[in-house]
Amino acid sequence: MHKRPPTMGHVPNVTRADARTALRNPLAFIAARWTPAPRTVRRAALAALVMAVVIVVTGGAVRLTGSGLGCPTWPKCTDDSLTTTSEMGLHGVIEFGNRLLTYVLCAAVGWAIIAARSEKPYRRSLTLLGWTQFWVVMGNAILGGVVVLVGLNPYTVAAHFLLSTALIAVATVMWQRTREGDGEPRPLVGRAVQQLVWFMVAASVLLIAVGTVVTGAGPHAGDSSEVPRMPLDWETVSKLHAVLAWIVVTLTFALWFVLKAVDAPAGPPARTRELFLILLAQGAIGYVQYFTDLPEVLVGLHMFGSCVMWIWVVRVLLSLRERPAGPPAEPAPGSEPRLAPASG
Repeated sequence: MHKRPPTMGHVPNVTRADARTALRNPLAFIAARWTPAPRTVRRAALAALVMAVVIVVTGGAVRLTGSGLGCPTWPKCTDDSLTTTSEMGLHGVIEFGNRLLTYVLCAAVGWAIIAARSEKPYRRSLTLLGWTQFWVVMGNAILGGVVVLVGLNPYTVAAHFLLSTALIAVATVMWQRTREGDGEPRPLVGRAVQQLVWFMVAASVLLIAVGTVVTGAGPHAGDSSEVPRMPLDWETVSKLHAVLAWIVVTLTFALWFVLKAVDAPAGPPARTRELFLILLAQGAIGYVQYFTDLPEVLVGLHMFGSCVMWIWVVRVLLSLRERPAGPPAEPAPGSEPRLAPASG
């Protein structure tokens, strides 16, 4: 009797058409064979947000340790080596390590894109938010190379941080959207309250922008060599930064009071209260670092606090509306309906 050879397990039937689809549109190929749970999509979006903050904090560590030119060229670390060498010492390791974390950030953003693209039903807005993060990361990576090539010019360094701040904003919106539907936004508060929040957001953006000027004019140039600074009086800019911080704190407290007075739903007052506490902690760190001659640890902690503050500013803005489940989603790009075999 002829015996059937033993099988080695189930082998998926991948046709030539499937292979062509995988090459032409790998995201569609994955989405056709995998449906992530909503929790997986939320975690992927959160991972991208966390990595966006990590890359800012580690970039600050590069600056505060004087390792900004630890790799003196880009995209290679030196003219002759793609990676750091032993002769470059600790500064080279720190700078090159920060460059490697960019790949981790790309992986996290890529995972968020794949998860959003594979979710059923397909949500175009969520996928676009993931791709927006990808292109911001690519742009910031190129800008980071420019920062090195121009010898840590303070204006390019400030632009590098501001673009990272934009990345954090987009990542926060995507994380929030993973927990919402795609219906039309329904406001939870009146127009006057919304305008107050937008004033607070605008003041926060100005606060962060002036913070980059404080850094650009301050003593932490990012390298032990002679690095040009912004031609401004550092103490004057620092005082302006403090005034803006108090304006944001005052607007946040006023918003909290108004939300309580109008008996708003629980979400907006809770996010506003959290932002108010974050601002108080951030202000305390700022004053301590100012009066203790800017120790590196406190400056790094202040940078981290800036990221957390900005995330909560965006969360306060997003909490002013709710988005229920929307109409049936549109077909995903690259997806083709499978035809049932004809019956004979």
